[in-house]
Amino acid sequence: MQISLLLLLPFAGTVLCGPTNDTLLWGAYRPNLYFGLRPRIPQSLMTGLMWFGTQDYQSVGQIRHSCDQGDKLDSYTWTEYDTREGGVQLIKDGYNNVQITTEFLKVAGGDHGGSWAARIKGEPIDKTKISRISPIFYFGLEGLGGLDMRTEEDENGIPGEIKLSGSSPELDDFSIRIVDSANNRAVVLGPHSNIFQHRLGKTHFAGRPVKEGDMWQAKRIIASAILDRAREVIAPYQDPAVGAPDPSFVLQLPDDVYTNSNLFAIQKFFDGPFQFDVFFDSASLKQKLTTATLDQGIPALVEAYGRRFREVFPHPIDYPADKKESLESFSKAVTSNLVGGVGYFYGTSIVDRKFSYEWDDEEDSVVDEAEKGARLTEPKALLTATPSRSFFPRGFYWDEGFHLLHIGQWDNDFSLEILKDWIGLIDDDGWVAREQILGEEARSKVPEEFQTQVPNYANPPTLAMAVVAFIERVKKASVAHEGIDGDLGLDLGMGTGQVPLGGPPKVTAVESKLVENPELARAFLQDIYKPLKRHYDWFRRTQRGQIKQYSRKARSRTEAYRWRGRSELHVLTSGMDDYPRGPPHAGELHLDLISWVAYFSRTMREIASFVGEKEDEITFAKNEQAILDNIEDLHWNEEEKMYCDVNVDNEDESYHVCHKGYLSLFPFLLEQLPPSSSHLGAILDILRDPEHLWSPYGIRSLSASHPEFGQGENYWKGPIWIQMNYLALRALYKTYAAQEGPYQEKAKQIYTELRRNVVDNVVKEYERTGYVWEQYDAITGEGKRSHPFTGWTSLTALILAEKY
Repeated sequence: MQISLLLLLPFAGTVLCGPTNDTLLWGAYRPNLYFGLRPRIPQSLMTGLMWFGTQDYQSVGQIRHSCDQGDKLDSYTWTEYDTREGGVQLIKDGYNNVQITTEFLKVAGGDHGGSWAARIKGEPIDKTKISRISPIFYFGLEGLGGLDMRTEEDENGIPGEIKLSGSSPELDDFSIRIVDSANNRAVVLGPHSNIFQHRLGKTHFAGRPVKEGDMWQAKRIIASAILDRAREVIAPYQDPAVGAPDPSFVLQLPDDVYTNSNLFAIQKFFDGPFQFDVFFDSASLKQKLTTATLDQGIPALVEAYGRRFREVFPHPIDYPADKKESLESFSKAVTSNLVGGVGYFYGTSIVDRKFSYEWDDEEDSVVDEAEKGARLTEPKALLTATPSRSFFPRGFYWDEGFHLLHIGQWDNDFSLEILKDWIGLIDDDGWVAREQILGEEARSKVPEEFQTQVPNYANPPTLAMAVVAFIERVKKASVAHEGIDGDLGLDLGMGTGQVPLGGPPKVTAVESKLVENPELARAFLQDIYKPLKRHYDWFRRTQRGQIKQYSRKARSRTEAYRWRGRSELHVLTSGMDDYPRGPPHAGELHLDLISWVAYFSRTMREIASFVGEKEDEITFAKNEQAILDNIEDLHWNEEEKMYCDVNVDNEDESYHVCHKGYLSLFPFLLEQLPPSSSHLGAILDILRDPEHLWSPYGIRSLSASHPEFGQGENYWKGPIWIQMNYLALRALYKTYAAQEGPYQEKAKQIYTELRRNVVDNVVKEYERTGYVWEQYDAITGEGKRSHPFTGWTSLTALILAEKY
């Protein structure tokens, strides 16, 4: 079972376009840092909204539900979104001539997570044209408990307020009300309206029993109920001379409730602008929500969100004041959508523990044929951001570290909840799957050939970036308090310092408790330290490359690495799928991987230092230095003046595989070169050269002069990726433009120009198309492939605010 968690508190949240479909979680998730423990098996009330136009019969075949790219919506975005308070979302559906706004508000209190209220508003985009919309709000209860309709049923629909009630172990007793605005206008005129007069202007409904694990198919179930009734109703009007009734009279739910129903759909029909409110009242709160709750609460939420956003991401002084409003609107939207794309997934995954390509086979491995083949695992749970709410609704290890850099700036403690869930997936051997495709709903969004995970396949260990960023925030906050760590009794990294007694209590924001309290920070890091260390050891063990076998010269005889799981044309495990490499060979060595292992070693050294693991700290430092030495010894090509992969020819001789692009930049991107390095100048030359990587829109993934530039799939053969530009800008900002060295002035100039190019292009394309994109064209800067891609592309907000 997969559950899209869209506002992450026990009293739930709402959205129209979620990580998969529009199922919402009410109460099944309770962040254990602040609200108690999550249940092992999710039990939840899920809700969502669907809609279609009734201007014709064709639109019912394109019911909006999950904001799929195939819906071709003009845009959809959270303009404000806070995991603890609520948010506002705006959707423009040009096909049906409607702009829909969803407003959501949480009301804390009681013993079971509190209450919530949602307002759904619609208005014509073009007021001169028809805008007839049928929204359907639904509720489904999975797990223990029950859900019933309390409003008296009527086979011809209900004229007023709709009320349901329910109970579950997590939520205890609750009630739900759906209330129309007095200004709504129903569709009452049209062909054969006299025959359907008794059903017009009313709310229609259906209740259906849905088995455990199938609630995510609510759209199919509800659409089926509408179409089954429509076939019966339309039968007498097959004669063209008679003419068909207005679609609003036919495409209605059947107004019946089956025995043991746990899915309830509530359907309305509007002509022109509309508004209705949905209230979830927790019985233990003992406060009934009203329309005034939303009238007053939403403006207050929007104002508070904007005020805090300007504190966290202030307008940069190097951008003109007349750009402030548009840039702030952009940054708020991408931040809100990143957080709004977080989902809570639960279910089985598919793993093949014995699969390998011939070049991945170990010489001494013994394959048990009986153990080969893909198998379902035990169900697991994961709280994770998603790269794209609609197109990639699942967890990606490679992406998540970048997601958490952004989420951590906005809400540190929430980012740690996500990080802790990922760490919890590390198995006894130290492996965690690259893609977390948990449950049938998640698998329904993934091509079959990509569903199976293999336990010797890695991904860039970007979670390490999130850990380092957290430690940096803790140290910065500690230094900021009265200026000196010692004044607070803090011992950052090594001892058991604590805040002295007798001082005034410190007010700590709910989103930064672990930043403001080093002891809590240390406890968190100690909790994740052992599994993360196990993962680090797995990484170095399973991705080890060969040095001695091919008489390679390097200061360390062990520190070399290659990605397992590559195919003839792709190295999906590297994250840079079709980037040019040499032919597959058991003796090849990959520059990006050894750079990531060096970065991982540095991260583990910093964590060990913080939690007081002295011996481990020394070991990690030795590993890091040995790896950095071998990057120079194995991967630098003096003739090409660049870092390269290594491969083996037919004579078993090593040779460099050199392709100017993101790959050749890795020691620079991960800040592994000292500012005084003689190699830094050559790297900056490649980066800044328009004939190679430089463009007015960001640095390209592959040199424009490369024979494969823009060829084949053209995924990593030229297009501009924002997370890689972020790494380049971070390296320049924090190291090469900040520290003295022969290339400092050049690094400063490149930083200023590159930052402007990246921000200006992403914002320009956002304003032109309504979306941020997975990648940007290397020649024109146009957004390409998946959209909205508010995963790592949202890092543009950090680049703008210079939050590295």
